[in-house]
Amino acid sequence: MGRTKRSNVRRKRVKRMLVQASGSEGSQSKLFRTAKQAVLKGLKSVYIRRKKKKKFFKKIWISRLKAIANIYGLSYAGLLNKLKLSKIKINKKILSHILILEPNVITEIFNKIDII
Repeated sequence: MGRTKRSNVRRKRVKRMLVQASGSEGSQSKLFRTAKQAVLKGLKSVYIRRKKKKKFFKKIWISRLKAIANIYGLSYAGLLNKLKLSKIKINKKILSHILILEPNVITEIFNKIDII
């Protein structure tokens, strides 16, 4: 019979994986092999969702800026072009937040780029 030198290492690895899979149902939270598959699939889907969340919020920021640009008779690209030409370096996220939280600052920015 051979001597195992890493039984405690394996036990720790299995226990860690089962703890990560504790939210799953049935054998996915009890058996190591299926728990490992469930954890890896879960980590992959969480990664994908994080990327989708970023895309979703970027769409929201762009739609808000497009709406305010249409109010002032500009296209979205025209608004970004005027901001670039007047050397105002504010990204889409910050512009969107300013638009919601402090509308008077937006009017000052638009005065500076000669829209109003």
